[in-house]
Amino acid sequence: MATKRKSPSSQCLLAIDAGNTRVKWGLHDGLRWVKRGHAETARATQLKSAFARLPSLRAVIVSNVAGKAFRASLKHALPLTPAAHWISSAGTQCGVRNSYARPAQLGCDRWAALIGAHALCRGAAVVVNAGTALTVDALTVDGVFVGGIIVPGVELMRNALARDTAGLRRQPGAFSFFPDNTGDAIMSGAVNALCGAVERVARHLQEGGGLAPVCLLSGGAAGLLAPQLNLEVKVVDNLVLEGLLVMARGD
Repeated sequence: MATKRKSPSSQCLLAIDAGNTRVKWGLHDGLRWVKRGHAETARATQLKSAFARLPSLRAVIVSNVAGKAFRASLKHALPLTPAAHWISSAGTQCGVRNSYARPAQLGCDRWAALIGAHALCRGAAVVVNAGTALTVDALTVDGVFVGGIIVPGVELMRNALARDTAGLRRQPGAFSFFPDNTGDAIMSGAVNALCGAVERVARHLQEGGGLAPVCLLSGGAAGLLAPQLNLEVKVVDNLVLEGLLVMARGD
């Protein structure tokens, strides 16, 4: 007997990932992402016109780590109905268990990314978001988030050197194993530091569970880091949005 194919819903889910630098959003019809967009966090008012053009929504779900003031600005940009659900981290949700000493203190973006990773991978994973900061979170094969680290991202590292040293001004640079100029040396140092952080977490996770984890990588600097990582890497466009989708479904 043939399996009946699912049909897209007449109403869509709007998922929003409000980060420190950018707000990313996606519209999901029950089968796929049908539209995506983004805006600088400092220009959230631009979202009002974008959201006004969206079709009828069945739900709105938001991850916000940009602060209370931004939340107020975003609320003004959102449609009046349906009421948005603003997520927070929990002890257990969607098959993932949070081992943070105080689960609610885990950034809700990291929590959503972990849930998205567990749904996509169903195995041991190192969940990495390479944005303003780099977060590296360890997820066991049975869905336990055992902990993670936060590291300044590539641009924060470069800006810190330019700000706090006399001779290392902000300058263009590209990755090289053996840089022969200062710009490349700074960029390569940042990339090596971040890749080393990811690989150390992956190694310790494997030593604890015996299985080599996959690295699920997202964020603006994903394309810069992925070729340099000595791991199995899967680049995901936005793990936070994927996790928000799972949370909205209640899977």
